[in-house]
Amino acid sequence: MTTGVRRRMGVEERRQQLIGVALDLFSRRSPDQVSIDEIASAAGISRPLVYHYFPGKLSLYEAALQRASEDLAARFVEPRQGPLGARLLRVMGRYFDFVDEHGPGFAALMRGGPAVSAGGSCSLSTVSAADALVDSVRQAAYDQVLAHLGVPDPPARLDLVVRSWISLAESTALIWLDGRRIPRGELEVQLVQDLAALLAVGAAHDPQTAALLSRVVEDEPADGPFADLVARLIALGADDRPAPSGTEAG
Repeated sequence: MTTGVRRRMGVEERRQQLIGVALDLFSRRSPDQVSIDEIASAAGISRPLVYHYFPGKLSLYEAALQRASEDLAARFVEPRQGPLGARLLRVMGRYFDFVDEHGPGFAALMRGGPAVSAGGSCSLSTVSAADALVDSVRQAAYDQVLAHLGVPDPPARLDLVVRSWISLAESTALIWLDGRRIPRGELEVQLVQDLAALLAVGAAHDPQTAALLSRVVEDEPADGPFADLVARLIALGADDRPAPSGTEAG
């Protein structure tokens, strides 16, 4: 009969374990509702040992935000192969996986807080750090979308379209978390189609965006999300079309 022996962790390994534990707790509850004692208990160590690795909850919170932002940014990485609509749909699936798994933590990250010090006041440095991390996620998403579109130096209107779409995805996810009233799979498709709609509006005002949209549509299969949007719009137009004049009942 053997007995289990607790393995001693190295400094960096213990730090990463504490970050993972904190991120899990912050993902399920607002960070200001999570105590150091809870983090220590979940990690299986004493409260003083937590302070040995991190000066306080704020520093641990910042480290957890850093990991969360890196994870979220990585969700936008997708091989640039196959139709654009299918690629973006996979990206949105991974994006909402993160949102689903880290609801309160995602909301805290996107809103730049909350981060509360021992005295109950908000740490401006932590809020600034959170804002910088959010900006890094948005920039990573922006770079990935442009890479998928094949436009390293976008014209002004396309730049606006892509940045607007990233903001839309963010706000949609935050609203969805408040009640989850729409199936997430439907929202994932809708967000991909939102990009196509924004591109169409940009194309109406900019020849470069119009050429890009034409190329994207040509490469889309009939069962893709972009083609589905076109079919729905055509059907909607047909339903609203008035009956031909000059016909008589009977």
